[in-house]
Parts: sequence; structure tokens; C-alpha cells
Amino acid sequence: MTASVIPASNLRIGFVSTRFDSTDGVSLETLKWCHILSRLGHTCFFFAGLCDCPAGQYRLVPEAHFEHPDILAIYTESFTQSVRSPETTRKIHEISQYLKEELYRFVKEFDIHLLLVENALAIPLNIPLGIALTEFIAETGIHTIAHHHDFFWERERFLANCVWDYLEMAFPPRLRSVRHVAINSLAADQLAYRRGVSPWIIPNVMDFDHPPTPPDEYTDTLRVDLKLEPGHYLFLQPTRVVRRKGIEISIELINRLNLPVNFVVSHSGGDEGDAYERHVRGYAKLLNVKTNFASDIVSEHRDRTPDGRKVYSLWDVYPFADLVTYPSLLEGFGNGFLEAVYFRRPILVNNYTTYAVDIKPKGFRAIEFEGFITDETVAQVRRVLTDKPYVQQMVEQNYQLAKRFYSYGVLEHQLRALLHSFVGQAV
Repeated sequence: MTASVIPASNLRIGFVSTRFDSTDGVSLETLKWCHILSRLGHTCFFFAGLCDCPAGQYRLVPEAHFEHPDILAIYTESFTQSVRSPETTRKIHEISQYLKEELYRFVKEFDIHLLLVENALAIPLNIPLGIALTEFIAETGIHTIAHHHDFFWERERFLANCVWDYLEMAFPPRLRSVRHVAINSLAADQLAYRRGVSPWIIPNVMDFDHPPTPPDEYTDTLRVDLKLEPGHYLFLQPTRVVRRKGIEISIELINRLNLPVNFVVSHSGGDEGDAYERHVRGYAKLLNVKTNFASDIVSEHRDRTPDGRKVYSLWDVYPFADLVTYPSLLEGFGNGFLEAVYFRRPILVNNYTTYAVDIKPKGFRAIEFEGFITDETVAQVRRVLTDKPYVQQMVEQNYQLAKRFYSYGVLEHQLRALLHSFVGQAV
């Protein structure tokens, strides 16, 4: 395979990641990018280890998923040991070669013009996939957009390892045919400093030109199914149950409010084990905070559980929230923040770095705190729960700002410019 000049229109774009089947930020943003690119006349295809994508438009390779047993074994040794075993090195090379061959088949099968890699060249959950992508791009010169949602150097758990050679090689690589995209300015600065590349900055977005539809009859049973008690406020934490989401901070807040509150956590634990979830469950019980970990009945789409219960979309839940809690210690951008703005809900926000640098200066209003809950924080939450005109002004201002800075129209303009940077170029 040799590189060719990329056409100006009707591109066939191959999205690559470990999975496209979740409510996590990477999968959600991928759907938005795919929607805009399709609207521009391009066709999207997918390569992943887990994929809930249209039939006939994807290549499923189990070894691409970070939960594949062989990949998980590599990951575990890589980030718990200081010396790598020869057997692990052999496995890394063996699987990466297989994945590279699958990438060749994917590109040939769907006649791909351009790759769009979603976080698989930034976070080393699947080291062989990162190596395979890097070698494939180097060997073919295929035009590639590397969409980085967060980097390994931002996560403490990746810093002690025995795979620095691979991290320096592939997470992310420095190759002529790759355009790098970061989702916030601080990440872009670090990428430029560490890799000597000049990345584009494209933040996460929502369709603010089209407000959400009101709740329908499907949600009539939502409060009962979420075990919400009559007369209780609903506080929603729309995050995974992982340490950096700061869920215990929300629990402390509810305890200090001394008001009838039901606390709903929408997502499951994800890829970081269950120790933190056990801690949070115990903490909620200790502080007597009524908490529902609702990932069994809250998902990306409406559905039914195996025993016949309703499954609600996360978007079904937002309109019922009296407060959205977002006490994250670290976020690449913050989909939960944008979603709360989209549904015109008041938000509690830890002043995490991306919020402080990129979002707050645009004029957004939230209940902010610096790492821990204060009496002032509690007083602000009480006002939000009781002063409806104040809340209405707050959420409307936030919505109009988001429409200006984080809409689909903004993303479309940026993607047009990004794709145009490739047009007529050959490697």
C-alpha cells in the first residue's frame, strides 16, 4: 500500500479505537464527529474490539479491546512491574503484528482515505494497538487525525511502568502524516512540549442549536424505578465510578445539606477496578446518604434489562435532576458539564484545571468549589434549590454561551478546516 493524494470530498473515513460501545466521553464524542462528517458528505467506518455500529460499516477485532484477556495481562504487567518479562515483550510484538495486519485489511476492505484514531494513541490501555497503529501509519503514510481526549502523563497510574520505550514510540507518535487534536489548551501545550508537534484544539460539543425534547410518557415511571422518594430532591452525578470523579465529595455535600436528597450515580466503574466503588458505597452508608448506583437501568439508549425492567437513557434522567454534581478532580474537557448546560440544569463544579482555564473564562456560571466543600458551597446549593428565578437566569446564560462556543456548528467549521489541511497533499 502506498500513500495517495486525499480527495477534497466524499472521503471514506476509518475511525479506530479500543471500543465504540459505551456512554464514556470518547465514544460519545466519536458519534458527534461521525454525525458532522456524515453531514458533510463523508462516509464513516469503524475498527474496534467492541462496536455497536451500523452493520457492514465496521471490522471487529477482539484483540483491539482493552478487556481482551491477553491485552489485559500485558497492561497489568506493564503498569505494576518495574522490569518487563521477555514473554510480555514477545506477546506485545506478536499481537501488534496481528493488529497491524487487521488494519491493512480494514483499510483495503472499506477503501479508507483517512484514519481518525480516537484516544488509542494517547492512553495505553492497549499497548499493542498503539504500536500497530504507529507502524501502520509509518509504513503507509496514510493521512491520520489523532483525536486525543487525555494523555498517559496526566494519569498517575501510568507513570510507574516498564514500557517507557513503547510509550515514547506510540502514545502519541510523531509522524508527518498525522494531525494531532487535543480537546483543551493545557493538553495541547503539553503535547507540543513533550512531542514537538503543533496540535489543533477542538473542544467537546453538544447540539445546542436543537434543544432537548421534553420528557415523554416513557419517563413516567423513572422516579419509581430510580427509587426516588416523594418530596426528595434528585442530585445526579453523570460520571463513571472512578477515583478522579470525586463522588465522595458529592456525598459529603448531601450529608451537610441536611435536606431530603436522593443521589443517583449514572455510570459503572469502567476500566479502573471496583475498589473505589466499594469505598464510595461504604462512605454513602456511613453518612446516611441515599445513593443509587444506577448503571443497570441507565445507559446510552432506552432498552430492557434481561428481567424485563426499563432501561433509561442518561438524557431521560437529566430533566428530573434538581442539581448535577460534577466534583471531578481531573477532566480532559467535561462532557457532564456540557450535558448539564444542554438540559438547563444547575451544576456543582470542582474548579478542575480545564474548567478554570478554558470554560469558566467564557462566562459560565456554576456552584464552584476548590477541592473541598465549604459552608459557602452548602449555602449556594441551598439557594439553587429554592430560588427559581436565580436558577433560570443562571442556566439560560450558560445555554447561550455554550451555543456560541460548543455547538455542532462550531465543530463543523473546525472539521472543515482540519480536513482541508490534508487536501491535495501526498506524503
